[in-house]
Amino acid sequence: MKKIVSLAVLTALVAACTNPSGQPSGSDYGSDGFGEEVLVTGEDQTLNNTYLLAAAPKYYIGSAYKVEDVQYIPVEDLTYNQTGIAGIIPSELNGSKTSNGETFDINQMVATSKTLPLPTIARVTNLDNGSSVIVRVNNRGPFVNTRIMDLSPAAARKIGMTGQSKVQVQVLPEQTIAVKNATLGATTTYSVTETVTTTTPVTVEPVATSGGEYSVQLAAFYAEDSADALAARMRTYGDATVVKEGDMYKVRIVGLDAAKARSVIDALRSNEGMAPGLLKNGRWVNADSI
Repeated sequence: MKKIVSLAVLTALVAACTNPSGQPSGSDYGSDGFGEEVLVTGEDQTLNNTYLLAAAPKYYIGSAYKVEDVQYIPVEDLTYNQTGIAGIIPSELNGSKTSNGETFDINQMVATSKTLPLPTIARVTNLDNGSSVIVRVNNRGPFVNTRIMDLSPAAARKIGMTGQSKVQVQVLPEQTIAVKNATLGATTTYSVTETVTTTTPVTVEPVATSGGEYSVQLAAFYAEDSADALAARMRTYGDATVVKEGDMYKVRIVGLDAAKARSVIDALRSNEGMAPGLLKNGRWVNADSI
């Protein structure tokens, strides 16, 4: 696998239209199956990668939202490691605003995600040739169920993509924490270990399946193995199971009453840095309503 020697940065990214609530709408780029560029092989442009870990205008996660009857739950997950299909962001979006207020530049190593916090730093590997690139995820999309991510033309060219390709997307925890801290104005950069050891863990009693009406959703994946791995790790919090809905595998802790659900949500937020969703009898409700 090709290794990236240095972390370069990106100034900008793709535009995503938002509705008045701040969540992506069905008219967003990629929602209708269009909005994916095919590159013509040619000479690489000179890249101006000056600040991969620079502060963004804002740190954006967002709440659960739905596009064309598909539910998406943005969540902080430093263990994110998923395979799927990636496309290429259209060049005509150059100069437009992204969901976290940056400006899309086709010459920067940037990408979109439906659920990762913005900005997030990730390594994307083209599974057809083993080439990798470090990208700054700073926009929502693509709202096409067949793709998990879109890359800027420069990032796509870097790993030999000329159209849709199968990729592996891995969040880089330390760099992601660093860019989050820079954006939020933190004065100290924490490593993953420091973040865990300096936080007092919230304990939660193991939960047996009790038939409670609440379920806590941790994440959703297109790759079943990724969902299974997260579920196995989360079983200390309760009955973590994988639920298949459409093309997605959703990791949920099920069978909770209101008190247990509240305890699990607080523990996941504190210990794992997650922003879990909450369902009551299979219907989405506000995670802070209990």
